[in-house]
Formats: sequence, structure tokens, C-alpha cells
Amino acid sequence: MRIRFGTDGVRGVANRELAPEHALALGLAAARLFGGPLAVGRDTRLSGGMLSAALAAGAASGGSEVLDLGVLPTPGVAALVGELGGAAAAVISASHNPYPDNGIKFLSREGRKLPDGLERELEHLVESTFDDRPAGAGVGGIKRIEDAAGRYAGFLAARIRPRAGGMRVLLDCANGAAYRVAPLAFERTGADLTIVCGDPDGTNINRGCGSTHVEGLDVRGHDVAFAFDGDADRVLAVDETGSVVDGDRIIAILARDLKERGELSGGVVVTVMSNLGFFKAMEGLNIPVEVTPVGDRHVAEAMRKTGAAVGGEQSGHIILSRYTTTGDGILTALALLEVMVRSGRPLSELARVMEVYPQRLINVRVKDRSVAGDGAVRRAVRSAEERLGKEGRILLRPSGTEPVVRVMVEHVDEEVCRTVCEEVAGVVERAGA
Repeated sequence: MRIRFGTDGVRGVANRELAPEHALALGLAAARLFGGPLAVGRDTRLSGGMLSAALAAGAASGGSEVLDLGVLPTPGVAALVGELGGAAAAVISASHNPYPDNGIKFLSREGRKLPDGLERELEHLVESTFDDRPAGAGVGGIKRIEDAAGRYAGFLAARIRPRAGGMRVLLDCANGAAYRVAPLAFERTGADLTIVCGDPDGTNINRGCGSTHVEGLDVRGHDVAFAFDGDADRVLAVDETGSVVDGDRIIAILARDLKERGELSGGVVVTVMSNLGFFKAMEGLNIPVEVTPVGDRHVAEAMRKTGAAVGGEQSGHIILSRYTTTGDGILTALALLEVMVRSGRPLSELARVMEVYPQRLINVRVKDRSVAGDGAVRRAVRSAEERLGKEGRILLRPSGTEPVVRVMVEHVDEEVCRTVCEEVAGVVERAGA
């Protein structure tokens, strides 16, 4: 059997590209690699129980005790694995993808995503026969961890617990893994809560809701709304006027607050896709910024190296290193609510920390992604850079998984932004035909 890890674990349509036998093989491989208890959590997809059971059976067959956390956000699994004595953890989730998809990703005992080297070891072990499996007392057991959601809510409350009595908060749980934990965590703040999309049926996760459909949230009568994705490692906010506050602005708000309180260590870390307005805002606040390729793994690694207190992506995957090792949507939402409570300022006012520059993104399908280095394409990019000047920027990024080159342009003038992006995309399309 052959299994390959992508940027966020192993993914595919459940029962096709990712079948129970794949999960069983990964469980066996994990038992051999980590040699200790394996914590396992999942989101609310219909296929989650099937794949979780298969993974647990494989790990137990390999001699590892399995700590079954049930439905729990990815950051919840990351938070509890060490506390429960796990050697590693596995999460069954496809994050913001539709319900037919599913995935399996592994975390270290510290709750961090595995480095590439360990994922390659798992891939190699999956192809092994495992003829020497244990028997008798050597077989691993499967232990259900009761009230994992309550434990994780306690973890969150011990780190950030704003006194939000009188505030009206809307939570969109995406019919996903946050549906129990998010209400538990926010009830402890004293806020007046409204919960939407908190009734998962196995097929409605992310369907027309959550952080991928945040524009449709009706915030009338609320001070703020928070929308999570399927495994709750991301969050986007909506202010009291109905305007979406994305990951860039959330990071900018939190970074400015930390700096004003003298608690911002190591600056901030974001990806190349962050809005130009974010970089200008950080420059104005004299906050150093480290820029990484797209992907939360790159952000987390850079944060460890620089000691940055906050980092993340425009999508709302945000890491607050003082409290956790991975992106945590619920924790981020609590941190943002705390800034609102402490400052006494509405989110719409806080979000003015940065100006969002017009941004245009075109995905150009090509035969070969190396076309990004073509001479005509390079000349078009240089010409665009001259035209955009200091008030804009252009970024060409070949996709890591598709025959696509992404052309992204930002500029203070929306028409210039659109025109330049379309012109360069045209050159890429012709060169890649």
C-alpha cells in the first residue's frame, strides 16, 4: 500500500482515495514510529467514525494504547495530547473541505505538526508487512476519554477568559468540531450567546456556513460574530456593522495590543499572501514582520525560530505562541473578544488598524508550472512592478498540487490592480498553453 502526505496530512474522498485500510495501515505505522499512546480526535464528518475506528484498530494492533477523544477540534487534540501522556496524536479531518472528503494528520506530543522527515518515515512504514505484531498482553487497548470537550474548554479558560458580560456574541460552528467546545468556552465569559450551525448531522459540515461562507452571517443585534471552519483551527470575525474581519486584520489587532502592553516578542509572522496594507500597518507601528511561503507549517516553524508571539494566515489560521503550539480558532476568538472588552472599542474601530488594499487573484491553468520562470513572464512581472511602484505589489506563485500558476496583484487603485493582474495572467496563459 502506498500513502503520501501532502501539506496537511493525507487527504482524499473518504472510502475511495482514503479508505479504512489506509487508516488501518497508518495506525500500524504510527504505533511502530511513536512507540507509545496515540491520542485520536475527529471532526463531525459521516466518515469520521469509520476512519477513526480503523486507525485506532491499526494502532492497537501495533501495540499502542489509543486515547479516543471523540469529536474535538484539531487544536483541542493538540492541547490535550501531552496532558494525557500521549506519544503523538492523530486527527481525522479535512478542515474546511466539503463532507465527502476526509483526512488524517499527525501531531507530536507537543501538539505540533510533524516535520517532513517523520512523515516520510510513516510513508515508508505503511509499506511494511508488520509480521511481528504483538499478541496477548502486548496488544494495545482503546480507552475512551470522557468529556474531552470539557477538558479542552477548561484549557482555554485557563489561558484567556475575557469578562464579556453584556456583550452579544454570535458563534457559527460550521456544523463541525467546534459545536460543543465553542459554546462551552464562551459561556464562561458571561457573554450573551447565539449559536448557529451547531447541529451536525455528518453531512452538513461547512455546508453554506463557517469561515468559508462568513459573508452570509446576519450579525444584527450582536457586537461580534465568529465563524470557525470544520476542525476549528481557523476563525474569521464579522464586526457589528456586518463587515468581515479577516486573518490579516485579526493579527494586526492582536499584535498592536500586545505591543501597547509591552508583551510583543519576536514581532509577527505571516505568509506572502497577506495584504499589502498589513505590511504597511506593521511598518507604521514599528513591528517587525517575518514572511514565509503559504502554509501554517511554515508560519509555525518561523515563529519557533524568531520567538514571535503571534502569526498566521489571511484565512484565519492564527497561532498565539504564548498559549498554544498550533492554529486555534476558538482561542483566537477569545483573544480578540478580550481586546474588545479591555479597550471598550467596537471591532469596526479596532479593525481600522490597517487599510485593506484592493487585491486581485487569478488562477491560470498551465501545462507546466515552471512557466512562471519563462522569459516573457519575467518581463511582464518586471513591467508590472514598475507600474505598481511602492503603492502595490505582484506575486506569482505556482500551485504545489495543481497545474496552476496564481497571479496576485495589490494596489491602492482597484482599477490598476485589476488591469495589471489580467495583463500578467494573459502572458502566463499564453506562455503556458
